[in-house]
Amino acid sequence: MTVTAAYLASVGTCLPGEPVDNATLAKLVGVDEQWADMFIGNTSRYFAVDLATGQLRHTLADLAATAADRALAQAGLEAGDIDCIVMGTATPDQLMPATVNLVADRLGIDNVPTYQLQSGCAGAIQAMDVARTMLLAGRCATVLVIGGDVCAKHLETDFDPGSRTSAELVNYVLFGDGAGAAVLSAEPLGQGIAVPQVLNRLVGLGREPGQVIDWFGLADRHSDRTVVSEDYKAIEAAVPVMASQMFWELLDGLGWSAEQVDYLLPPQLSGRMSDRISASMPAPRARRINVVRTVGNNGNALPFLQLAELLEQWQGPGRAVTVAVESSKWIKSGIALERT
Repeated sequence: MTVTAAYLASVGTCLPGEPVDNATLAKLVGVDEQWADMFIGNTSRYFAVDLATGQLRHTLADLAATAADRALAQAGLEAGDIDCIVMGTATPDQLMPATVNLVADRLGIDNVPTYQLQSGCAGAIQAMDVARTMLLAGRCATVLVIGGDVCAKHLETDFDPGSRTSAELVNYVLFGDGAGAAVLSAEPLGQGIAVPQVLNRLVGLGREPGQVIDWFGLADRHSDRTVVSEDYKAIEAAVPVMASQMFWELLDGLGWSAEQVDYLLPPQLSGRMSDRISASMPAPRARRINVVRTVGNNGNALPFLQLAELLEQWQGPGRAVTVAVESSKWIKSGIALERT
């Protein structure tokens, strides 16, 4: 089979429970509501964990299976139509079995290749890259791509709010949980939006990680190491630059000009940072797609939530560019989309 293009057929998303606003966070974990609004810019987020009790209400497999079901329905496909599944996540439910295989089982998909990529915010784009490569190689006709994270399971819930610094509390304001899925196809199904390019670049040689999420086993579960840590100064300095670099790399590879971009989906660390990052990617005609303010930074779910919002707004022919940056070991990635 000769395949010359890959197409985005559909997108499905899933957010757990009801949104948690800054006033609720202030009561639960002691976050200053005005500080959250002014310096982070996120107004709400969704948690798979009940912060009041510490109970996990939704697993990543729960959220991913729901998002995948919705993507299949949007594309008018059944589980049996899927030839391959690729998933990107930084927070799998378990080390083994891989969460992608639990999701496949729930969907009733069997006897197909499955891949799970362990990666942060760029993992969703990396998964899209693998799917597109499989399609162009003629190995598959229809690929289900999934991305999601349950970040809240790494956050403490049993502590005295007054004992935490702003640097520790920022994670409760910044992050959220969720999952998304897309169907990519070798023929124009559903939305039938062409995916002419997907790029991923590791650019972390010799650079300290900007974010670390630790994993504890039985031997070190009582370690005093911090579970989640970030170098926000490094992230604020590096992400806009990396986003701009990927933006121009995508355009140069396709021969597009910035004036020809109709929609821009920038990396979204926070509501405040998304504006700064957007400004570093000059596209004078492009409408910006910003969802992080209301859903939180939910890692590998976020690109799919952006794409879902894009499809709601996108009418007629046009071009869109989405960029994601991972600060754990510095990965820049992006996708170009075109509707003719």
